[in-house]
Amino acid sequence: MSNIPSDGARWSRRSFLLTAAALAAVPGLPADPAAAAAELPDFPADVALYRSAYRNWVGEITADGLWACAPGSPGQVVEVVNWAWRHGWRVRARGASHGWSPLTVTEGTPSGAPVLLVDTAPHLTGLALDSPAAVRAGTGVTMEALLSFLEEHGLGVTAAPAPGVLTLGGALAIDAHGTAVPARGERRLPGHTYGSLSNLILSLTAVVWDSRAGAYALRTFHRDEGDCAALLTHLGRSLVTEVVLRVGANTNLRCVSRTDIPAGELFAPPGSGKGRTFASFLEEAGRVEAIWFAFTEHPWLKVWSVSPTRPLTSRHVRRPYNYPFSDNVPTPVAELVGRMTSQAAWYLAPVLGTAQYDAAALGLVATLSGDIWGPSKNTLLYLKPTTLRVHANGYAVLTSRDRVQKVVSEFAAFYRERLTAYAARGSFPVNGSVEIRVTGLDDPGDSGVAGARPPLLSALRPRADHPEWDTAVWLDILTLPGTPDAEAFLREIERFLLRAYDGGSALTRVEWSKGWAYTDDGVWSDQEVLGSVVPAAVGPAEWAEADAVLDRLDPHRVYGNAFLDRLFGQGAEE
Repeated sequence: MSNIPSDGARWSRRSFLLTAAALAAVPGLPADPAAAAAELPDFPADVALYRSAYRNWVGEITADGLWACAPGSPGQVVEVVNWAWRHGWRVRARGASHGWSPLTVTEGTPSGAPVLLVDTAPHLTGLALDSPAAVRAGTGVTMEALLSFLEEHGLGVTAAPAPGVLTLGGALAIDAHGTAVPARGERRLPGHTYGSLSNLILSLTAVVWDSRAGAYALRTFHRDEGDCAALLTHLGRSLVTEVVLRVGANTNLRCVSRTDIPAGELFAPPGSGKGRTFASFLEEAGRVEAIWFAFTEHPWLKVWSVSPTRPLTSRHVRRPYNYPFSDNVPTPVAELVGRMTSQAAWYLAPVLGTAQYDAAALGLVATLSGDIWGPSKNTLLYLKPTTLRVHANGYAVLTSRDRVQKVVSEFAAFYRERLTAYAARGSFPVNGSVEIRVTGLDDPGDSGVAGARPPLLSALRPRADHPEWDTAVWLDILTLPGTPDAEAFLREIERFLLRAYDGGSALTRVEWSKGWAYTDDGVWSDQEVLGSVVPAAVGPAEWAEADAVLDRLDPHRVYGNAFLDRLFGQGAEE
C-alpha cells in the first residue's frame, strides 16, 4: 500500500484513519481550458471537465491525472459518449469506486491514455416512485439514499450489501447481493427477492448504439426483452443511466451477534452431532453472516430475523452503521497494521486476528449493539469507508439448501489446514478475516414480469440442468495488500473451490467485484481461469449470448478496458 508510512515512520490511529479517508476521496482538479481544448477538442461545452485520480477501494489499482466529467443529465451522457466514439476514446462510468477488480480502470493506465471517467454520483441521482411497488432511480444514487427513500414510503428490500456508499449503478453492474434465504416457514413477500439486486430490475435505460441514427442514444430496455438480460449485470460493458426496480413492503429486522461459538462447532461437518451449526442458524432465521478473523477460534456471527415488533432485549436503532468499533479502526488494530506494513512484521498476523476479534467481542458489549432491531436499512447497512481497507477474494458456490453446511465445512477445513501449514513454515498470508454469506438465486419470477429472464452474467443465475441448486454460499478471504504469499495462498483456495465444486454436486463462480484468477504472484491474471473457467461456469451459451448482445449494443467498444477485452477475448487495448 503506497500510502502507508515507511522507514519506521510513526503510526497513529489518526494517521491510519486519515489514510483510509484519503483512499475514499477522488480529487478532481478543474481543467485548464486551453489544455482541455487541445487534448479533448470539441468536447461538449456544457459538460465540465476536470483532471481526476482513480483509486479502487483498497488502493491496489490507481491511475492519476485522467480526464473526467460529471454529466448533469442522461442527455449529456449521450453527448459525452458520442464524443468519445468519434475521437477514439473509451468511457468508464465511475460511482464510489468501491470495488477490487479491474472492471473500471486497469492498473498502469497512464495519465495520457484516451480514457474518460464519467462520474455518475454528482447528478444522476433522481429518485421517484414509479408505482406503489416500483422505484425509478438514477444510477448515481447511493444505496443508503435509495434505501432511505424507500423506507420513507414504507418500502424496502430483503437484503443489500453492507456499504451504504455504493452507487446503485455500480451495485447492479456486478450483481451485488446481501445475505438472505427463506427461514423455516418464511414465504417471499411480493416485490422482494433472495437473489441479487439485479433481479429486481423491471426496466433500465442505457446509452447504446443506434444503427438507424448512426450514433449512440438512450434506449429503455424492459425485463421481458432478450437484450435486457445481458444488461442486468454488464460488468462495465455498458453505461446505464436509470433503472426501475421492483420493491416491496419494508420489514423490521432484528440482528443478534454472537462471538461465543467455536469455529469447530459452527463449521462442523454435517452429521457431526454439533448443535450450533451455520446451517442451523440459516434454517432458523435465513439471514446469516460469519466473520472469522485469521488465527482465531470464535467467529463473529450475525443473525438477522424478520421481527415486526421489537423484542424486549433488542435495542431500537434509528440509523445504520451500528458497529463503530468496526467502522472506525480501533487504536490497537491500527498500530498493529502500521507495524506489519511499515516494518514488514507480517508474523504479527495472529496477534492482529486476536485484536480484531477482541475489538468485535468487546465492542458489541460496549456499544450495546449485540442485539439490535429496526427498519431493515438500519441493520443491513453497517460498513463505512473508514473501515480497514483490505484485499478480498470472492466466490459463489451454487448448491442445494441442504448441502450448505457441507460446503461451509469443507471450505473451512481446507482454509484452516492451509493457513496452519503456511504458518508452520513462517508464512502468514492472511491477516484479515473469512466472510461467509448465503443467498438465494436470481429467480426471474421474483420481478413479477411475465417473460422475464435472469441476468445472464450474474453469479446467481440458476442452472437449468441443476434445478436442485437453489442457494449460493459466498466465500471471501480478506488480507492486507502486499501481504507476502497472499496470492499463492489464495490461488490454492481458488483451485480447491474449482476442483471441489466443478459442476457436479455444486458449482463455483467468481464474485465479479473481488479477487479471482490468481497466479502465485498476481491476481486477475490466470489465463486458464479468465479464458476457460469463468465462461464455462457462467455457461458457454449464456456467456456467448451476453458477449454478442453487449458487442452489438456497443460495436465500437467505447465501454471497456484492456482487462475486459481480455476477459471477453476481444484482444483490443486501451
